[in-house]
Amino acid sequence: MVTNTTKIRRAGERLARLPMFFATLALFLMMWLTFFDVLLRSAFSNPIEASTELTRILMAAIVFSSLPVVSTKGDHIVVDLLDSLFSPSAARIRDGLIYLIFGGLLFWPASRVLVLAERAREFGNATEYLHLPQFYVSYFIFFSIVATAIGMLVHGVLLFLNLTQNPRNTSAKDNPC
Repeated sequence: MVTNTTKIRRAGERLARLPMFFATLALFLMMWLTFFDVLLRSAFSNPIEASTELTRILMAAIVFSSLPVVSTKGDHIVVDLLDSLFSPSAARIRDGLIYLIFGGLLFWPASRVLVLAERAREFGNATEYLHLPQFYVSYFIFFSIVATAIGMLVHGVLLFLNLTQNPRNTSAKDNPC
C-alpha cells in the first residue's frame, strides 16, 4: 500500500532529478573546459580566454542547482555534538524548528540577490570575454535560494506533522563513522 509519506518522498525524488542533472551537466562541462584549457595552454600556449568566466558560471550552476536538493534532503554538513542529548521525538522537533527558521531566513539573501540581479539587468552588466548578461546567473541564484527556502519550510512542516523521516536520524545509521 502506498502511503502519503511514500507519495511525498517519490514526488521529492522526482523534483530533485532535474536540478541534479543540471549540476551534473555543469560539472561535466567544467571538467572538459578545464581539460581543453590546460591542453591548449600547455601544448600551444593558447589558453581558452573565457575559461575563467565560464568556470565561474558553471560553478554557480553546480552549487546553486544542488543547494535545494542537498538542504531539503539533509545531506549538508552537520555537527552533531549534542544529538545524544535529544530523544528521537525531541530531535525531530529540534530539526523541524531548524528547517523552519533557516528556511525563513533564506528569504533575506534571496531578496538581496534579486536586488543585485535587477541592478545588473538595469546597468547592462556583461561578462568580460563572452559579453553574456550577468543578470541571468543572478536570477538563477535567486530562484535556487527561494527553492531552497521553500523546500526547507515544507520539510520543517512535514517533520512537525511527522509525515517524513528526519534525514539526520537515517543518515546517522548509514554512516559508519
